[in-house]
Amino acid sequence: MLKLLTVALLLALCCQACVASREAGPVTVILRGHRFTTELATDEASREHGLMMRTTLAADHGMLFVFPDTAPRGFWMKNTLIPLDILYFDAGRRMVSAQLDVPPCRADPCPIYPSTGPARYVLELSAGTAKRIGVRAGDTLAIEGEIGSVE
Repeated sequence: MLKLLTVALLLALCCQACVASREAGPVTVILRGHRFTTELATDEASREHGLMMRTTLAADHGMLFVFPDTAPRGFWMKNTLIPLDILYFDAGRRMVSAQLDVPPCRADPCPIYPSTGPARYVLELSAGTAKRIGVRAGDTLAIEGEIGSVE
């Protein structure tokens, strides 16, 4: 009986590790032929924290926020120390709007930067990236890798 419980516990731990590693790993997104390694924000806590307290963001990195539904979105820059481009994508991964060169918020109240249409995905990149690669409304975002569960 003890052997059976030990085997069951080991299997459960292995399965949990596989799921955690698949969900926690970065994914690559491709926008206008440019590849970006992105961290994922797929639950409320990670979406709230976002890129707060970061002092740098590499030119080929970003954060992909994934929501369980498609709705109008609004982001703010509280405790975000670096300027960002905020790109909003619908369920079909087509860009519906962008907030470019969004500055850090230095004092409350922090302004909200809304999407102009319903969005399911939001990609944050270093400020100036969208202009540099020529991003336009209607551009499609490709995602390589497993997003995992979205809460």
